[in-house]
Amino acid sequence: MDIAPVLKALRQQKTAALLIAFEIALACAIICNALFVMVARTERMQVDSGVVESELLRIRSATLDDQAERPARVGEDLAALREVAGVVDVAAVQQVPFGNSSWNTSLATERDGRGITSSTNYFDSGNLVKTLGLTLIAGRDFLPEEYIEFEALYREEARTNGVAIITQTLAERLWPGESALGKQFYPDADPVRVIGVVDRLIRPSFRNLDNADSSTIYPVRHAPGAQYVVRFRGRSAEAVLQDAEAALRAVHPGRLTLSAESFPQLRERFFRGDRVMTLLLAGVVVALLIVTALGIVGLASFWVQRRRRQIGVRRALGATRGAILRYFQLENFLIVTAGVAVGMFAAYAVNAWLMLHYALPRLPLSYLPAGAIGLWLLGQVAVLPPALRAMRVPPALATRA
Repeated sequence: MDIAPVLKALRQQKTAALLIAFEIALACAIICNALFVMVARTERMQVDSGVVESELLRIRSATLDDQAERPARVGEDLAALREVAGVVDVAAVQQVPFGNSSWNTSLATERDGRGITSSTNYFDSGNLVKTLGLTLIAGRDFLPEEYIEFEALYREEARTNGVAIITQTLAERLWPGESALGKQFYPDADPVRVIGVVDRLIRPSFRNLDNADSSTIYPVRHAPGAQYVVRFRGRSAEAVLQDAEAALRAVHPGRLTLSAESFPQLRERFFRGDRVMTLLLAGVVVALLIVTALGIVGLASFWVQRRRRQIGVRRALGATRGAILRYFQLENFLIVTAGVAVGMFAAYAVNAWLMLHYALPRLPLSYLPAGAIGLWLLGQVAVLPPALRAMRVPPALATRA
């Protein structure tokens, strides 16, 4: 089909065509970025924590014990929890995955060197690797003599004994392409030797997946804010939680339970904001597509109505129904193409603003052709009903005044 008559007709009605092209450009810019954010949020919600979530519970409680009595109280609590039916492992730790509060440290590979990366610190009071179900891919778990009290971290004569278990991702960042076992890193002036590497253990809180799996486990007992992680089998989480809380109250009747929940509940709460954001963006995308489609339908219907006699003349001069249909499809394709071309630049401008204000990653180029194809298809589908009406205009209309 000759494109010249189509371009000439568009120049005669350029205001309406520019409005639709602007609407398509705006839709392209917003939809590309919205889809990008939705995909990123969905991937974030599906992150592998590295722990056996379906078998784990987290209990946080508080008592008015004297500070000196708390180590003994933690020992009594752990012993009581081990007696609960269905419980197979118990550990005390100051933070857990999806806990929202993350204790992080910058790490260097040389004394007084510049920090290469950061990692979150899990303080294992004993049995944490087994309780969380972590996969130890190299090295070993902590030995009993390697554990120290939290207060020892701040005494010059009894600083950390310098061993840790790290995640594989952290090992790759500290020593790319090398084995991390036996190597030393520096969270401060004292070296820490790597004695084990686990496959995965995510931070309690993270914004991007790139830094989610960067964790270090230290053999430190009785850190502030200790909470209990319970691994169970053969019973429902609700039943084990109920019995575990009862066991803790039996140890200390005045105990206040701050939270008691399963890890799936922790995950659900942690990603609630991402889920809401994804649904809102999906609603925005659907609304934009509907508005854009309605705009195309309205404009095409208006043009068909105005051109009925012109279409009749073309039909009388030998234009087939297919030629009339293709005319309107080509016209729509040109308008959408102009809108998409501008929309691609606008999409990167919107993305740059999001990167600046919300630390969003750069929009991948693959989203632009995907958005363009989607809008082209939308335009062709939207213009089809008016184009079919134009196709059915009889040639006899050309003879009417």
